Amino acid sequence: MTRVAAVDCGTNSIRLLVADADPVTGELVDLDRRMTIVRLGQGVDRTGRLAPEALERTFAACREYAGIIKEHGAERLRFVATSASRDAENRDEFVRGVLDILGVEPEVISGDQEAEFSFTGATRELAGGDHLPKPYLVVDIGGGSTEFVVGDDRVRAARSVDIGCVRMTERHLVRDGVVSDPPSEDRIAAMRADIEAALDLAEQTVPLREARTLVGLAGSVTTVSAIAQELPEYDSEAIHHSRVSHDRVREITEWLLRSTHAERAAVPSMHPGRVDVIGAGALVLLSIMERIGAEEVVVSEHDILDGIAWSVA
Repeated sequence: MTRVAAVDCGTNSIRLLVADADPVTGELVDLDRRMTIVRLGQGVDRTGRLAPEALERTFAACREYAGIIKEHGAERLRFVATSASRDAENRDEFVRGVLDILGVEPEVISGDQEAEFSFTGATRELAGGDHLPKPYLVVDIGGGSTEFVVGDDRVRAARSVDIGCVRMTERHLVRDGVVSDPPSEDRIAAMRADIEAALDLAEQTVPLREARTLVGLAGSVTTVSAIAQELPEYDSEAIHHSRVSHDRVREITEWLLRSTHAERAAVPSMHPGRVDVIGAGALVLLSIMERIGAEEVVVSEHDILDGIAWSVA
């Protein structure tokens, strides 16, 4: 086992993972996994600079993380940052601060590297488990976009398209600031057409239909799994590597799209912030499954943070 630490610093949050990695079995054992909202990108688009208060929030989180990394005795550390830090005029302040606190320089990775880390984080364990057939298609259904990555042991192709659960909800299900509850059939049809057009775009560069195993990441997918299992509360262990059939995803999606806010909020595993957008996220997942003919989706709680950890293991 190699004890490693990974930090993923985004525009809004900074995340830490300290874990023991076993390269033989492909197992990554979490010792500490946490997230802190720091809003590093506050005002960058307007001013071109990282705000002093944003830097201090980020450095405070780094100091906390430094103590955790030391406490666990991690042998190696990698710190990955987004373009918010790269594009800022005063990025050197950010780099110096992280270097002083954690002893490593933050790296700004490319889109290709991000796809590689996400793919590795989501699929590394699969090779040592049920030997699911390759190639894998990893789909990360976010709020604003969905990422598609196809690969075997390495990434073969990747693409991001603008069909996230929040974007689809705001574009098709909100009128005058209010979410349709439930939405009409014509609004659902318009959202479905938008999703299909985005899938056409993704297929221009990513061979979606060549995949033999579909791996789903992020809150829309994990919430569908929690509903499918009728969990009494959100349970990461029960959700990680669970499998949900196409028929079950379709049933859940149809229910979510015809339910009211109160009915969705009453689901015990539903995060309050996902109540209004889960229907759109589930429809994205269902549309992907139908596009590639997937009989099931393998759900993963592991993502880019785990990929960063593996990169230093």
